[in-house]
Amino acid sequence: MRPQGFSLLELLVVLALFALASAGVVMAMRDPQSQQLEREAQRLTTLLEVARAESRASGMAVTWRPVRDDGSADQFRFQGLPVTRTMPTRWLAEAPQVRIEAPDRTALHLGPEPVVGAQRLQLSLGDSSVWIGTDGMAPFSLQSPPP
Repeated sequence: MRPQGFSLLELLVVLALFALASAGVVMAMRDPQSQQLEREAQRLTTLLEVARAESRASGMAVTWRPVRDDGSADQFRFQGLPVTRTMPTRWLAEAPQVRIEAPDRTALHLGPEPVVGAQRLQLSLGDSSVWIGTDGMAPFSLQSPPP
């Protein structure tokens, strides 16, 4: 006659597999604030490249500046673009707390020269932060933090 049910060893193996799977899922989940910040940074790099291309095409100097209100920058502005070109001026989130820090200046010079010089900018949201920048020739992109 064969015993029915599971042995203690079988239960422990199943429990260990379940714990490993749960740990994998928890590690794979990202902080929503971090995702929002990365989405904002990707959007800003795209907007900067669009404004940079527009600056080159029109021959007009274009500058990106954050509009500061009590230390946080809830808006930004592209100065120098033709009047016919409208660019977004706000972050995607409803009530963002995105903070902008630039090591050397608060404005980014986007052209019309093909080489604009190295520029970096740090965006922060809560405990998360991300750097965007360019070496002057390459497009703006997400970058690793400076050493």
